Amino acid sequence: MGQRRGSAGVGVVLMMCLSLLLLHSEWAEARSYTVGDASGWTFNVAGWPKGKPFKAGDVLVFNYASSAHNVVAVNKAGYQTCSSPRAAKVFQTGKDQIKLTKGQNFFICNFPGHCQSGMKIAITAA
Repeated sequence: MGQRRGSAGVGVVLMMCLSLLLLHSEWAEARSYTVGDASGWTFNVAGWPKGKPFKAGDVLVFNYASSAHNVVAVNKAGYQTCSSPRAAKVFQTGKDQIKLTKGQNFFICNFPGHCQSGMKIAITAA
């Protein structure tokens, strides 16, 4: 009987280790991207996402002067019209980290004239 208990305990430990490895590999797959690269979140960044292999869970880092800009997560209509829907999430720390969801993700700066000057990005995450 003691041997069976020992085998069950080893099995539980092995399952826990396997679970941790799987969780770690998912974390390892997520990447972090600094929007606008060295220039940061600024004007004319609309083309920045082009060619980048974004996945759900990847993190976008928005670096900017919080007194001059913000980041607003919007829907497609908000992106196209440069407007913020009432329930839109507004980020304003200057060092925002936003996790991408699967599908389309849209972000704008809603300071007057900024989005119209190309301070917006659209990203599709696989």
